Amino acid sequence: MTSVAARVAATAGAFAAAGVAGAAATMLKKRQTQKRRLTRGDDVPFGSVHGDSYYVSAADDVPIHVEIDEGPAPTIVFVHGWMCDLDTWHFQRLALRGHARLVFMEQRSHGRSGRSGPQNSSLADMADDLRRVLDAHAPEGPIVLVGHSMGGMTIMQLAHESPELFGERVRGVVLISTSSGDLMKRSPALRFAVPLIKAATPLLDWGREFNSYSVIRRWAFGPHADPSRVDMADEMILRAPTTVILNFHENFVELDLGDGLGAIASCRTAIVCGTKDVMTPFRHSRTLATLIPGAELVPIVDAGHMVMLEEHEQVTEAIERVLKDIA
Repeated sequence: MTSVAARVAATAGAFAAAGVAGAAATMLKKRQTQKRRLTRGDDVPFGSVHGDSYYVSAADDVPIHVEIDEGPAPTIVFVHGWMCDLDTWHFQRLALRGHARLVFMEQRSHGRSGRSGPQNSSLADMADDLRRVLDAHAPEGPIVLVGHSMGGMTIMQLAHESPELFGERVRGVVLISTSSGDLMKRSPALRFAVPLIKAATPLLDWGREFNSYSVIRRWAFGPHADPSRVDMADEMILRAPTTVILNFHENFVELDLGDGLGAIASCRTAIVCGTKDVMTPFRHSRTLATLIPGAELVPIVDAGHMVMLEEHEQVTEAIERVLKDIA
C-alpha cells in the first residue's frame, strides 16, 4: 500500500471510529457555536450586510448572483474564494460603503448563485462569469478588481483571456492570499486535503460538521486569530454545499496562471497575504510580486488565509491605497 493510500485509509478509519460519538459531538459543537456567537459582540451582525440584488446569466445559463452598493467611481468588484460567499467582504464592505461603488459577485455554486457541475466549474468558467458581471454592472468608468484565493485566480484567468480589459477598464487589482501556480507542491493544506477529498467523499458532509471550527482555525487562520473571526469563517464555509469541494478542487491541481500576469502589470496592483497562510503560502505572493512589475507586496504578519476577516483593517487599507493611486 502506498503512503498516500495508507494515509487515506487511516483517515477514513478514524472518521468511521469517530462516528460512534458523532451525534454527541455535533450537539456539543452547536452549543459551542451558539456560545461564541453570543460573545462575539459584533456592531453589525455577520451576514446581515446586503445591497441591491441582481442576477447575471452565465454562458451556460447558470445565474450568477451580484449585490451592489451604489457610490461614486471607481467601481470595486469583489470576487471571493473557494467555499466562501460575499460575506467574505463583511468588514471591507462596511468600511468602503459610500467611498466607491461596490459590486459583490458570488461565484457559481456559491452563495445565492446557481449550481454548476464538475464539467463547468473551471477557472475559465469563472473568468467568463466575471467578464459578464463587468459588462452588465460596470460597463463604464474605472474598475478595481479585488479577489481572494480562488477569486484572485479568477482575476488572473480573466487577464489571460481578456488582456485588453486591463489598463483600460480595469485600473487596479488587489490579489489576496492567492497563487498563480505550483500550488499543490507548495501548499501544506491542499497537499494533505486533496487525496482525502477524492477517497473519503461519503464522509465529507459528516466530517465538515464534526469539528469544523478547529479545522478552520488550524488551516485558515494565524496562531493569534480572534476566535470571533474564526467563527465568522466557520459559519460562512459551512453554508457551502459539499459539491463545491468536490467540483472545484481540480482547479488547484494543475494551476498555471502566469500568462495573465503581464496584463495585470498594466494596473496599479497590490498583493496581500498573511505570513502564516498555509493554504496559499506567503512565498506564492512573493512570487506574484516578482512576476508583476511594480506590484506592492503587503505582508500581514502572523495572519492566515482568511486575512480579510482576521486583519481586516490592513486589507482595507491596501485597497484604499490602490483607490488613491488611480484617482
